[in-house]
Amino acid sequence: MIAVRGYEGRRVGVLGLGRSGLAAARALRAGEAKPVLWDDGEAARAAAEAEGFAVEDLTREKPWADIPLLVVSPGVPHLPPAAHPAIRAAWAAGALVDNDVSLFFRAVQMTGARVRIVAVTGSNGKSTTTALIDHVLGAAGRPRQMGGNIGRGVLDLDPPADGETIVLELSSYQTDLARTLAPDVAVFLNLSPDHLDRHGGLGGYFAAKRRLFELGAPEALVIGVDDDFGRFLAAATDDPSEDGARLTRVSAGAKLKGPGRAIFMNRNHLTEWDGAKQAAAFDLREAKALPGAHNHQNACAAWAALRALGLGPKAIEAGMRSFPGLPHRLELVGEAKGVRFVNDSKATNADAAEKALLTYERIRWIAGGVPKEGGIAPLAPHFPRVAKAYLIGEAAPAFAETLGGHPHALCGDLAAALALAAAEAEPGDVVLLSPACASFDQFRDFEARGDAFREAARRIVEGGA
Repeated sequence: MIAVRGYEGRRVGVLGLGRSGLAAARALRAGEAKPVLWDDGEAARAAAEAEGFAVEDLTREKPWADIPLLVVSPGVPHLPPAAHPAIRAAWAAGALVDNDVSLFFRAVQMTGARVRIVAVTGSNGKSTTTALIDHVLGAAGRPRQMGGNIGRGVLDLDPPADGETIVLELSSYQTDLARTLAPDVAVFLNLSPDHLDRHGGLGGYFAAKRRLFELGAPEALVIGVDDDFGRFLAAATDDPSEDGARLTRVSAGAKLKGPGRAIFMNRNHLTEWDGAKQAAAFDLREAKALPGAHNHQNACAAWAALRALGLGPKAIEAGMRSFPGLPHRLELVGEAKGVRFVNDSKATNADAAEKALLTYERIRWIAGGVPKEGGIAPLAPHFPRVAKAYLIGEAAPAFAETLGGHPHALCGDLAAALALAAAEAEPGDVVLLSPACASFDQFRDFEARGDAFREAARRIVEGGA
């Protein structure tokens, strides 16, 4: 745990008592503050009291007489008109409103430790890119920690030591409210519609991501330029006086052989360009856990960040070869009778599912859940790759309408869909869970959904071996 100092003996509000909220409360208490906690859920409040924390209704005016700061968990809305009543009460009292990510950056600065912090954001690929950077650092013998939106909460990490690198995955929920963002290396992958209700539209969503690149003036910027948002961000942050030393553009789809630093794909080869000539090249087919064009972008971004941290090409190549991949991201569960079973439960929107559909040729596609805006209509050009779709959850009727005459079945739940897909699959097919939906109609989260698929698919594989 990283202790948060600067509020010794003072009451500090904490709103939202999930993983990050409780970690923030513990870190504040370790720094000798007096956390005052609130959550709309009675069970969460009871759990906090069981840990010895004070619980008070922060939606009321009375507690705010002596509370200078409210720390808000990422899942709690703070933007009008949906701002939580406790946040409105903090505003009315003149208290600062902040989050755990901001406290983390300030706490690390206060330790005086010489550390490097990498922060990765974007709509899709954040977890894989973050984990890949962390893995390569570890394989090269570099001390490091990983956290944020993956693994451990930022304040639940160990106190940083000199020479360490901390690799963070940060969502728009985490960057939007933070008063302090100070990474040494900031990575932007891509942007596609997501969380639009929370951010008031696509512009607000992009603005939340953009803060990471402007608020703390990172010394190195890695920006994916395969969409207009990335191209805009690169142009807005580029400084010709730096001769391209700060910015590295990344692309999985274009050869960036212009001025400045770039990492791009040349067919199957990840290519490093130093502004005038090729500096390195690596055949990504050697990295077995990074299939598909979307992983090409992830690998290029990770390569650029690792180079900014001082690693050489040979060390990065070795780490990428040994990278095992992440659960729920194109995770190969097993193969039986020539049929592969792939868990891509993390694909909770159409853009993420598109990456999976582009990776395989003949797919038995399990899709559905709680639909996102736009449904699967954007995926229509890829339906020829789908031998048949097996639809589940709330989205099933709408997805069936979009599929029209393309082969599909309304299966209700995941178990029924997997059983039917496995029974109908032929050698060479891929039974793919890539839902293009949230999971909350049938599962706690995408991880629980993926775990259920993995367990059932493994039983099928073992029975068919």
